[in-house]
Amino acid sequence: MTEKTKDEQLSYEQARAELASVVERLEAGGTSLEESLALWERGEQLAGVCQRWLDGARARIDAARQRAGE
Repeated sequence: MTEKTKDEQLSYEQARAELASVVERLEAGGTSLEESLALWERGEQLAGVCQRWLDGARARIDAARQRAGE
């Protein structure tokens, strides 16, 4: 299974929790440059997953509001 496929299966909460963990590791320091770059790249992927979930939620809310005549 590819990384993208695995990411597509993450819930918003799972992606956010993993992103928070990545941020904590980066903020703690003590990692090599290579590991820091890998963590940053993973963080970018996870941020994208979260953004897609939020965009989808916004679209659903907007559609529901339109149907309700707001």
